[in-house]
Amino acid sequence: MTVAISNAKTLFSPASLDSWWQIQGEWVEEPNNRRGGHSGVQRIWKDETLFYAKRQTGHIHRSLLHPFGRPTVLRERDALLGARKAGVKVPEIIFCAAEHNTQGWRALLVTRALDGFQPIDEWYAENDRQQYGEALHQQLLQKVAQTLASLHTARWQHGCIYIKHIFVRITGEGQALTAEVALLDLEKCRRRFTSKQAAMHDMLQLRRHSPWDQTDWQTLVGHYQQAMGRTFKTLYEATRR
Repeated sequence: MTVAISNAKTLFSPASLDSWWQIQGEWVEEPNNRRGGHSGVQRIWKDETLFYAKRQTGHIHRSLLHPFGRPTVLRERDALLGARKAGVKVPEIIFCAAEHNTQGWRALLVTRALDGFQPIDEWYAENDRQQYGEALHQQLLQKVAQTLASLHTARWQHGCIYIKHIFVRITGEGQALTAEVALLDLEKCRRRFTSKQAAMHDMLQLRRHSPWDQTDWQTLVGHYQQAMGRTFKTLYEATRR
């Protein structure tokens, strides 16, 4: 059995799991042994374009819908498509396929690199707040809040929303500086029954693993609740570490 989607016609014709699998690159996430198999991420180049390939063998998750197991890249694929539909900036899927045979599951997810984006914690570390200005910082907090609100409004829970999974790109100069925000690593992302369930899990998790002080967090929560159109008292309480 094979499950596949592809936007890779310009790269391979026809695009196939075997053709992508043969392309090797530098490991940026060494294969780990979990979930009954192996999963790792490589950085690969094709036609001077950078891609990231998540390779998996026997790496599955089980659920009520898939009691016998399903490759986690298929769950990530669904999340990436759902997030993009909700208006959230996420990596573009170039190719995704999973194949089951007598040896078990083999799966591959290839995404295009987010050009110009970097983890928001790295951006903070490399830039002086006094130099880039308070206006840009406030804009950044608002964009993070709006991005998460868009995801949660669609009932998608990221599930692993550490600060390193929020990426930022700053463009323009002077007063015209503009912040863009994207989300990565949606492998644990899933739909919840309500937007509140998605919101409370992710926002409280983010608070535990974020660099923002109490004032910044209150500002972010204010923008978030405005975008969600509702109030979550627990999020303000989370400012008390």
